[in-house]
Amino acid sequence: MRRKLTDEERRLWANAMRAVRPLRGEGVPSAPPEAETPAEVESKRRLAHAVLEPSRPAHSGPRQTPAIVPLPRRDKQRLARGHSAIDARLDLHGLTQAEAHAALARFLGSAQARGAKFVLVITGTGARGAASERGVLRRQVPLWLHLPEFRSYVVGFETAHTGHGGEGALYIRLRRSRSDVL
Repeated sequence: MRRKLTDEERRLWANAMRAVRPLRGEGVPSAPPEAETPAEVESKRRLAHAVLEPSRPAHSGPRQTPAIVPLPRRDKQRLARGHSAIDARLDLHGLTQAEAHAALARFLGSAQARGAKFVLVITGTGARGAASERGVLRRQVPLWLHLPEFRSYVVGFETAHTGHGGEGALYIRLRRSRSDVL
């Protein structure tokens, strides 16, 4: 059950809306959207922390892997033009989310162990104009790459050039494995 707005909240909303001019053809909203339930707020907070967990300062305990960053423009250009090699490819077409997640983890781990620098992960684009359930991997894989379990493998990623799959593929730059660093 959602909470009702208090008189003070309604007064504040009306005061805030006095200075707002509506867009063409639209009126000023009479009241703000109803507040979310505590369960909805908590689930959004958990999701935000799970997907985009920030790096912690070095002094707060064990060293964490840095955040994922976009590939530099130069790296993406070199990959697209064939001047930098794509060391390995993974095609996730036809896999369920669970299968794709496991395959991606195995693939990134083995590619990193072999010393690969750049890999291509093909997710597919999903059917055009189909129901919203299509293209699930295309949406999920970038979210997975931000998870802590993948940050030890991934420096950054970008959508691939059209010659390598475009919106349905990702260039991923891998971190050097610990054995390579030593």
